Amino acid sequence: MGRRKKPKVYTDVHFTGIADKGRAVGRDAEGKVIFADGVAPGDVADVLVKRKKKGVLMGTAQEIKSYSPDRVEPVCEHFWLCGGCKWQHLSYDEQAKQKEKVVRDTLSRIGKIEVEEFLPIRAAEKTTFYRNKLEFSFSNKRWLTRAEIDSEISNKEDVLGFHRSGAFDKVIDIEKCWLQPDPSNALRNGIKEIALEQGLSFHDAREHEGFMRQVMFRITTEGEILVLFSFHKDDPELYRPFMDAVIERFPQITTVCYCINTKVNDFLYDLDMLTYAGKGYVEERLGEVRFKVGPKSFFQTNTYQAKTLYDTVVEFADLKGTENVYDLYTGIGSIALYVAQSCGQVVGIEEIPEAIADAEVNARLNEISNAVFYAGDVKDILTTEFAQQHGKPDLLITDPPRAGMHPKVLDMLLELAAPRMVYVSCNPATQARDLQLLSEKYRVVKAQPVDMFPHTHHIENVALLELR
Repeated sequence: MGRRKKPKVYTDVHFTGIADKGRAVGRDAEGKVIFADGVAPGDVADVLVKRKKKGVLMGTAQEIKSYSPDRVEPVCEHFWLCGGCKWQHLSYDEQAKQKEKVVRDTLSRIGKIEVEEFLPIRAAEKTTFYRNKLEFSFSNKRWLTRAEIDSEISNKEDVLGFHRSGAFDKVIDIEKCWLQPDPSNALRNGIKEIALEQGLSFHDAREHEGFMRQVMFRITTEGEILVLFSFHKDDPELYRPFMDAVIERFPQITTVCYCINTKVNDFLYDLDMLTYAGKGYVEERLGEVRFKVGPKSFFQTNTYQAKTLYDTVVEFADLKGTENVYDLYTGIGSIALYVAQSCGQVVGIEEIPEAIADAEVNARLNEISNAVFYAGDVKDILTTEFAQQHGKPDLLITDPPRAGMHPKVLDMLLELAAPRMVYVSCNPATQARDLQLLSEKYRVVKAQPVDMFPHTHHIENVALLELR
């Protein structure tokens, strides 16, 4: 049995870029590529490397020798603990430049994709308080800092906040989060107070007990607020007085929903959502399109940049009013409904039936009659027979999950040979892979990165393809 290699310190590593999961990438004096936590592009640091993954050295900064000129003071007091906004210590201008560089490098160097026109990133105007949805967890154990552990402070404390990465049973008690607009922080802190006043037990993930489990807020740009509670057991004598007190303290809430989760995991989308007060959904608007968004709806969490993203799709699509459009991985039909007014027909396909139900509701809400939706896996629905039934697409829009498109879907796209294609991606790496396979028949005319999530490593990219 081989011995594990001892951790090694690599000195004077110069960091030049950002990488996945908030790491920075750099090289030491010998040219070795090193990925590390706790640093920023422009830093020079000594790095303790503990492991090697797929030939790449992974480590943590031990000492920063010189700081990047692009470093800034994080606005959030929880930054170094939370890990949600991983790049708050880097100026937003530099974040945007780095994200654009990631997309450029991924498409050209890794994917070997020739992009005829690479457009500058569309950065976010709002870099704080931009999310319309946030979920928080109740816990009877608080995450402790190293200093608190060393001083033997107990972690037995009822808290409401975020799980630290890798800590399923402990939660960071959040005083102020900079991700969601008012009254998000007041709601969270007030709900915690009410639960404590009523003596409700907070969840213990290890023992699998405790009444209060999770709370989710949806706050729309239309001024509506949906609150969803997850309780550990179905006990009306506990949850009714609690939700009544929340509604009384926060009359601006427009709807309150709840679910009962007796499972070990915190996944909620397989549970029945019950409406306690209000209409059971909130309304959001993207451009001229209104959306009913319920507790289970799959809706873009940054409304402001979602409009920027969809406007980019519309610009690339260059619709004349008569086209037959396919929208793959349509979700709740947000892109399909956004372009419906500019085309002859739009056909949406989505695997999740609940999302398709939302799409059909929102089509009726907006009196859109030229959109039709199908529930099922794209690789199973999109066939030659399907295209014969609905007509060959003049434009194909695809917005797949992070894993990209299934090989069967790519084969079908090559068979369909739509004259134009707009590929929206939340993962440039899988997009580059798919574009390489589509290059058999398509050229990439334009690419446009869009930053949906400031202070994170996530980046969207929109590519326009035309048949060769």
